[in-house]
Amino acid sequence: MLRAAFGFLVLAIIAGIFGFGGIAALSVDIARILVVLFLILFAVALVMHALRGKTPPV
Repeated sequence: MLRAAFGFLVLAIIAGIFGFGGIAALSVDIARILVVLFLILFAVALVMHALRGKTPPV
C-alpha cells in the first residue's frame, strides 16, 4: 500500500512538472488517502498484536 502511495506521489510530481495540474492534484489526493489508510491499518495491527500478548514487529 505504501508502494502505491509513493507511486502516486511520483506521478503527481511528474505531472506537475509537465503542467498537468488536475492529474497532479488528483494523484496527491490519492497518495494522501493511501498513506492515512496505511497508518490506520498499521496502528490497528499493533494494537491487535499487543492484545494477543505478542511483541510488535520492529
